[in-house]
Amino acid sequence: MRWYGAGHGLATAARLVLGGVFVVAGALKIPDPAAAVRAVRAYRLLPESLVAPVAFGLPVLEIAVGLALLIGVFVRTAALAAAVLLVLFLVGIGSAWARGLRIDCGCFGNGGEVAAGETAYPLEVLRDGVLLGVALLLARRPALGHIRPVREQVDSAR
Repeated sequence: MRWYGAGHGLATAARLVLGGVFVVAGALKIPDPAAAVRAVRAYRLLPESLVAPVAFGLPVLEIAVGLALLIGVFVRTAALAAAVLLVLFLVGIGSAWARGLRIDCGCFGNGGEVAAGETAYPLEVLRDGVLLGVALLLARRPALGHIRPVREQVDSAR
C-alpha cells in the first residue's frame, strides 16, 4: 500500500528536527550539572530552592520529549510538551533581555553570565520562535497533511 502526499515527509522531517534539537540540548547539559545549575540561576527567575531541581530535571524532560518525537510515539503530546517548554524558554530569554542581564541562555549546555556584547538574545528568540512554530504545527496535525492510501484517493475522486 503506497502513501500519498508530501505532508507525511514534512511531518517526519519536522519531528526529526524538533526531536533532535531537544535530545541534543538535554544531552549536552547532563555531563555538567554545575553548569546547568549556573545557567538556571543566571536567569534570576526562580527561588534558590527550585534552581537545582529545574537544572537537573529539565535535561531529562528535554531528552524524553525529543526521543518521543524521534521515535514517533505520542507525537501530539510530545509536540505540546515541546511547545510549552519553548514558550517557557522564550519567556526566560525575553525576561533576561528586558532586564539587561548578560547571560548565555544555557540552551545547549554551559550558560551563566557572559561579558557585555556576548549575548545572543535575538538569535535565541528567533530559533526558539521557529521551533515553537514547528511544535505547534505538529501538535495540531502530527501528520501535517491528510495522508490516505492511493486507493482512497482514487475512490474519492469518482
